[in-house]
Amino acid sequence: MHDIRALRDNPGQFVAGWSSRGVEDAQALVDQILSLDTELRAAQTAGQEALARRNAASKLIGAAMGRKDMAEADRLKAEVETLKGEIAKSEADERDLKAKLSGPQGLLAAQKNLAAEDVPDGEDEAGNVETARWGTPRAGGPAKDHADLGEAMGLLDFEAAARMSGARFAVLKGGLARLERAIGQFMLDVQTTEHGYLEVNPPYLVRDEAMFGTGQLPKFEEDLFRVGEHLLIPTAEVSLTNLVREQITPEEELPLRLTALTPCFRAEAGSAGRDTRGLIRQHQFHKVELVSITTPDQSDAEHERMTTCAEAVLQKLELPYRRMLLCKGDMGFSAKKTFDLEVWLPSQGTYREISSVSNCGDFQARRMDARFKRKEGKPEFVHTLNGSGLAVGRTLVAIMENYQDENGKIAVPAALLPYMGGATHVG
Repeated sequence: MHDIRALRDNPGQFVAGWSSRGVEDAQALVDQILSLDTELRAAQTAGQEALARRNAASKLIGAAMGRKDMAEADRLKAEVETLKGEIAKSEADERDLKAKLSGPQGLLAAQKNLAAEDVPDGEDEAGNVETARWGTPRAGGPAKDHADLGEAMGLLDFEAAARMSGARFAVLKGGLARLERAIGQFMLDVQTTEHGYLEVNPPYLVRDEAMFGTGQLPKFEEDLFRVGEHLLIPTAEVSLTNLVREQITPEEELPLRLTALTPCFRAEAGSAGRDTRGLIRQHQFHKVELVSITTPDQSDAEHERMTTCAEAVLQKLELPYRRMLLCKGDMGFSAKKTFDLEVWLPSQGTYREISSVSNCGDFQARRMDARFKRKEGKPEFVHTLNGSGLAVGRTLVAIMENYQDENGKIAVPAALLPYMGGATHVG
């Protein structure tokens, strides 16, 4: 959510910022928002003035009755009744305008975050900028696709999953199922033991308000799965970030660093035809999520720290990757700046996203009313950050492809050996 006062003070910044993030006719959008804001403030002023006049008239009624001036008392009572109607109308107008402007379905709530100053221009992933690279992609050796490799081992079954659940589901068996479990546990241990994140076991079902807080609603409702009155989380970012919803956290408790290993559920409504086979784009998958709640002055440094925490997992698994700074057109709705980590997949001969780490500034905090209190001064909005540390399924894909051997088996990375019960290979 944006600060309407900032938009009033510098509308040109929002016209330029939204235009650079793909909003068509941002000037007309800003004009519409400011028009609603003007109407809202006028309704609030009219209500306050009517309330003041009603209170004044109510006091005069008693004085008139004390003087036994019943005609004046009756006139004042009639005026009070009229003013009550004006107050009720102003309150109704205010509620309606607030809903249109900043409510869950409001115009301001539907707009993307503004990008940080150092985010490059660009309309899509072609505008992303590589900022670092680690490891060297394997030269030579087998490069079978992970789906073919898993099916050949009899440990990855897409047909059985389709019979019970439909497309974009998979059944993992035996050593492959254990390897996926080992990856998740290893990631949690790295983030909690080495990087100081607090492990959390959060709800997987949340209310609409929680999704609104982190920005999934209202814009991305078609990508969510609904279960009765609740929604299944597309990422633990939703549950973890909402822990500070409507709270005022003491400054000395920040930064608050949280992590969770959870299933994630996504309808993938906008991905028709993309990665239809394999484990890269599933309706259900596991992910280790990282969330940081910080003060504004800490958030840039925390963004860099969180990214290195995700990179540490790839380095321990000895998986070649690169870091990408996303351009304005490729960032997520709530982000002001995002680094993607892309891992090397031999079968595709390219790097694919395995983690996205974003600084959202105070954008989500305003939607959740999440603040912190310094020892001196009024409460301020926190800054929120989130990132994958990592996506478990995609990490499994990367291990399968980078660690496959000529015999069609998968060597277990050294970092995962303690989690595999003595198994050094899968298959």
